[in-house]
Amino acid sequence: MRALNRAFVLLLSAIVLAACGTNPVTGERELQFISTAQEIKIGEQNYLPARQVQGGDYVVDRDITQYVQQVMQRVADASVRVNADQDRQLPYEIEVINSSVPNAWAMPGGKMAINRGLLTELNSEAELAAVLGHEIVHAAARHGAKAQERGMLLQGGLLAAQIGSAGSRYGNLIAGGAMVGAQLVSTKYGRDAELQSDYYGMKYMVEAGYNPQAAVDLQETFVRLSEGRKTNWLEGLFASHPPSAERVARNRETAAQLGGNDLEYGRDRYKRAISALTRDADAYAAHDEALKAAQKKDFKTAYKEVDKAIRLQPREPKFFGLKGDLALNEKKFKTAVAQYDQAIKLYPDYFAFHLHQGYAKQELGDKAGARRAFEKSNSIVPTPNAQKALGDLALAAGNRDAALKYFASAAQTNTAVGKEALVSMTRLELPQNPDKYISTRLALNNSGQVVIQVHNRAPVAVRDVQIITAYFDNLGNQVSRTQTMRVRGSLDAGERTTLTTRITDANGLRAQVSKARLAE
Repeated sequence: MRALNRAFVLLLSAIVLAACGTNPVTGERELQFISTAQEIKIGEQNYLPARQVQGGDYVVDRDITQYVQQVMQRVADASVRVNADQDRQLPYEIEVINSSVPNAWAMPGGKMAINRGLLTELNSEAELAAVLGHEIVHAAARHGAKAQERGMLLQGGLLAAQIGSAGSRYGNLIAGGAMVGAQLVSTKYGRDAELQSDYYGMKYMVEAGYNPQAAVDLQETFVRLSEGRKTNWLEGLFASHPPSAERVARNRETAAQLGGNDLEYGRDRYKRAISALTRDADAYAAHDEALKAAQKKDFKTAYKEVDKAIRLQPREPKFFGLKGDLALNEKKFKTAVAQYDQAIKLYPDYFAFHLHQGYAKQELGDKAGARRAFEKSNSIVPTPNAQKALGDLALAAGNRDAALKYFASAAQTNTAVGKEALVSMTRLELPQNPDKYISTRLALNNSGQVVIQVHNRAPVAVRDVQIITAYFDNLGNQVSRTQTMRVRGSLDAGERTTLTTRITDANGLRAQVSKARLAE
């Protein structure tokens, strides 16, 4: 036993040593189980879904996104110069998300986003550079990847981010949308990671030509807002990047060390660049008020506010989408379809517009149109909602295999709709494949008789469960069948029972569920 323990320790030590690497920002040695190529792949796979479930891209004025991308590239180029000896160049990319919640995030591999709601809170290009420099460090220093690696060490594998929406059907569509974000963009960074990102982010912004005092000003603002407990800040940037007096003090020290007081702030340039957002502030405020009113079931106010938003900015697809959601919840399905048509014309690549329009068309009896809408939504971002809906349509059309495929995909998510899909899949499969859902285990009781422990793992009740026992040789060939047994009554979802046999020799014995029916 001691030899085995010693061998295990040596093996573990070898694995750890093999996984050691150098942090590309700090130059320190650390464990690295995820390669740069894997980080980039993680970001590529999750970037679009993460943006979509948080509101989609801001599309009214792409000049603003291009401006943010230019500032990001300027800081990213500076980061490469600062870390020239580390030889790690990530394919940095950034998009502006159409959300009023002030937030910014970075994925492993360099994929980043900043919300419209944060851009309107900043006062200068240098403050924007401070935010982007901070996020670049999170990606470059592998902070997100290290969180993934901690999960690997604790659980033996990566936790896949599931995309889904709460609730069933469309009853809760206007309650904030499908906001189950990927874990990759909701990670709460620890104190050391935040201080590290502040420090190196300020080095990058100075190298890029920006005054580091802007980073101090920014953190001071964040601390004031957090003390005032401003709701939208608490659910945004502060949730993953908690501000503190310590961070302000450290930033002051860093600014003093770096110098650069004569470097630029770019206040006027920033104001000109985001002028469209400033001009549309009242429109987005009206949209947000409409959403709040709808959540309180005050639909009269909701319609009034969303109509105001549309008058102020008729090129914003989000406004038409919300008006479609309002009509859908009031069962005004034709109106909903028309509003989603307007939203889709302005932003054809947003999954939620197609998904919700599919529900409206389904209610109108337009099965072909509904199927096309669900397929389009699912092609943009696969969601259990679209997959369950497509499964239902396939089943109604008599296409059992397609229905099973869709239900199986939806059932992989731990959402209300995913659980509904699992029930639908079980109803289709259980009669022909009962042993997939009902498991058996053999044991001996105190009298030396074989007992069969039966477990209904299906999400629905079953009845008429029939079990066959038989002996098999070492090659897996059946030698003889011994007994057929039946479970009396029904078994609820998750219920277990035990059957006692007349058999005393368990060597080579197996038990298999041969028949079962749904209890309903």
